[in-house]
Amino acid sequence: MGGMRVLLVDDEPELVHTMAERLEIRDFEVDAVTSGAAALEKIKSEAYDVVVIDLKMPGMSGHAVMTAVRVEHPRLPIILLTGHGAAEDDEENADLDQACAYLFKPINIDELIRTMRECVKVDE
Repeated sequence: MGGMRVLLVDDEPELVHTMAERLEIRDFEVDAVTSGAAALEKIKSEAYDVVVIDLKMPGMSGHAVMTAVRVEHPRLPIILLTGHGAAEDDEENADLDQACAYLFKPINIDELIRTMRECVKVDE
């Protein structure tokens, strides 16, 4: 079912590691980091099929991470996550056009997998 290389980026360590474990059980190869800076370092040295980024993070926001990733990897599918009910400002609304998908927390793991497959265009 898995086989994809995934980078998870979320400032909540427990959440990002739980998501990583749930994806690894399903045979995904997962790296999980808790900051935008760490995500950019990983992307410099690793190849990923999809990146899942929390939009609201201290320091470097998900929007800033996505903008930086787009410079070197303009076609890398990015899924944005938010714990908020809706995009709250113009910067977040602009993300909708740049991201492959936009999902709300709490994340249903099956929905996340389905969305990753759609973004990467992988058949079940």
